[in-house]
Amino acid sequence: MKKQILPAEGKLGILLPGLGAVASTVIAGVIATRKGLSKPIGSLTQTGHIELEEGEGDRYPLIRDYVPLAALEDVVFGGWDIYEDNVYQAASHARVLDQHLLDAIRPELEVIKPMKAVFDRNYVKNLDGTFIKQSATKWDAAQELIKDIEAFRKANKVSRVVIVWTGSTEKYLEQSAVHETIASFEAGLKNNDVNIAPSMVYAYAAVSQGVPFINGAPNLTTDIPAIVQLARKTKTPIGGKDFKTGQTLMKTIVAPGLAARSLGVNGWFSTNILGNRDGLVLDDEQNFKTKEVSKLGVLEDILRPDLHPDLYGELYHKIRINYYPPHGDNKESWDNIDIFGWLNYPMQIKINFLCRDSILAAPIVLDLALFADLAQRAGMYGVQDWLSFYLKSPQTQQGLPAENDIFKQLNTLKQVLRTIKQQETQELPALDLTKETAPAI
Repeated sequence: MKKQILPAEGKLGILLPGLGAVASTVIAGVIATRKGLSKPIGSLTQTGHIELEEGEGDRYPLIRDYVPLAALEDVVFGGWDIYEDNVYQAASHARVLDQHLLDAIRPELEVIKPMKAVFDRNYVKNLDGTFIKQSATKWDAAQELIKDIEAFRKANKVSRVVIVWTGSTEKYLEQSAVHETIASFEAGLKNNDVNIAPSMVYAYAAVSQGVPFINGAPNLTTDIPAIVQLARKTKTPIGGKDFKTGQTLMKTIVAPGLAARSLGVNGWFSTNILGNRDGLVLDDEQNFKTKEVSKLGVLEDILRPDLHPDLYGELYHKIRINYYPPHGDNKESWDNIDIFGWLNYPMQIKINFLCRDSILAAPIVLDLALFADLAQRAGMYGVQDWLSFYLKSPQTQQGLPAENDIFKQLNTLKQVLRTIKQQETQELPALDLTKETAPAI
């Protein structure tokens, strides 16, 4: 029988933990687009096309016309933050967007005010929140977040809710016993276990209520057995981690090209300067380690030194991020790539990328939210690794390797969309992303 995909009826609430530079940029961008003041450049869901076989009518329809995505007019934003600023104030302080654009949509931004955040400075040493919940335990904090979600749902009359983490990078944590099962995790929440970070409290609150949760930072968050088990139990889509924006975006574009030509790489040195709140957070060694681990695995996954020891067996990969306040949100990255070709003759590639971190991240947030909502309406739950296209360190189903080649990631994403569409029109078995095997695409 045909798989029933629920239509995108009613309003979609997008809740963002962390209403800083990235969140305020995506919110302002969606509002500006709705008012005809700008265009959603960089968003695959809004401007991207999908290729179809001959005989299917329009062979290159827009993705938003091909699958039933929520319309921008039906999106309602909200969120939590450790500071009390409304989104207009937050966007003005972030200095990502021109002030005249923010002033043109000021009324719409000012009405979006944060809820008090779950925050613990032990996980983000360089921030000191002033608008935070005073919960006795992490379990109590999770219950307060659940009440926040329901209050937002009722106040804004939304029919569905998705949460995308746009908060800061937390200090490095490794999986431990408290993360193994739902029961152990819930006990840890009640006992204030130090291995449960604030982002995990948000993830638990969301997934326990059947609200899709996508992790946009390199934090452990959803990438633990307890949250994966909970997602299966409540039939909720989850995914992450770490938005693929500046330097790593370049790596996932350049490295596949070098591998395609069988060119060797023996050194890749990457350094960044960044002056926004993210840069401040990453100025702490423990928080930087979380980001470093996320970024380091990309090249090895793409180049596969285990299969090509002569080409990549001696690869030395080094990453640095430096806090530099004068640049604000305008990140500058430098890459020195030492490559070699025919008869081992050496060559070099230099990349100087002057990017705008939040400008690159904003469309990712939008797309992940819309696709997570689509996944839930299509009956897909558990880890949504088909969304790896947007992420630096993709969370995968247990036992499966991550795919970091951006071109392969895009092919997988589009093939899953084709399968979703076919389920509506043909008698196909439901697309099952809950098993510990790759989806049949």
